[in-house]
Amino acid sequence: MYRTNLPKEVMAFPDFHFSQNLPSFITHTNVKDYLIDYANNFGLYAHSKLKTQIERVEMITTNTGSIKWCVTYKDVEDSSAPSTSETYDSVVVCNGHYSIPNIPEIPGLKQFEGSFLHSHDYRVPEVFKGKTVLCLGGGASGIDIAMDLTSQAKKVFLSHRGKQITSPLPENLEETVEIKSFSENFVNLKDGRDLEVDTVIFCTGYKYDFPFLTKECNLNITDGRVYPLFKHIVHAKHPSLNFIGVTKKVCPFPTFHCQVQFMMANLDGSMKLPSYEEMLQDIEKDYETRRNEGMPHRHTHTMVGRKQWDYNDDITSMAETRPISKQVRDLFDKIHYTRINNLLEYKKYNYYLKNDNYVGVQN
Repeated sequence: MYRTNLPKEVMAFPDFHFSQNLPSFITHTNVKDYLIDYANNFGLYAHSKLKTQIERVEMITTNTGSIKWCVTYKDVEDSSAPSTSETYDSVVVCNGHYSIPNIPEIPGLKQFEGSFLHSHDYRVPEVFKGKTVLCLGGGASGIDIAMDLTSQAKKVFLSHRGKQITSPLPENLEETVEIKSFSENFVNLKDGRDLEVDTVIFCTGYKYDFPFLTKECNLNITDGRVYPLFKHIVHAKHPSLNFIGVTKKVCPFPTFHCQVQFMMANLDGSMKLPSYEEMLQDIEKDYETRRNEGMPHRHTHTMVGRKQWDYNDDITSMAETRPISKQVRDLFDKIHYTRINNLLEYKKYNYYLKNDNYVGVQN
């Protein structure tokens, strides 16, 4: 599996660092081991019920008018065990948004005789040795997988609608315009070209999915917008229902850390939320700002450029907690710039956080 496209120095929770023995750009196994080490270090297993499927979350209004949450769950290892329901004061949804692949409806796909898969199922490039592969999507996964494939594939096409990549590319990697349609043996591009490819990899993102929330939870999902979430975290109508990790294109664990602190300040009462009407106004203001900047509806929760840092400053200021450090921000922005301009070499550097700055050393 290809390595992370962010260095571990900007991925860590602020209270627990990755091992210094690891390079900056690590594997998915390294990330898994880090999370296990984190859980062991802070004794989280004693407070966690694992191997459990949440079947249903229902909102309950008590006789006094307060809101409670009935959570029904099942042991996934014992199919004969009955489901269990328990009532809670609050619910935090942390199921992520990288489980349900988004495969766009493109004319002729069912007639295409080549193979296709989603980036969710991509593992190693050796499977595609000597083949011609087209990656659809110019985001992080599309570019990373296309680059990874060049070591084994005969030819790799990267089809996307974004700006042309400025970085030098491997000789067997070619950018193309978007796909118009499929035929039995070809991928038909919008510029009129027909490409004969063996495999198409859809690097087209994922869908938000919360199948366990009943309709009484009043959560709406439309084309990538989860509504109504105040600061992309708190359900405006039911503030005891919170969501962590809905935002995209962020420093992952540091952002989640700040979101959790915001959520805790909400739940323990140390932070007073605006009124329901004011929260809705804030949600719409954020949405309209994005639309006016040319961002599509589906990028309602995407944090590009300064948005990530402005958002982080916003939620940490409200909760009176510590924001993501300057050195992590600076390194994140540095990697973004370096990646755009040098896809071939940017993962060859190791970085070290030092005082308020960072140091990069090439291997």
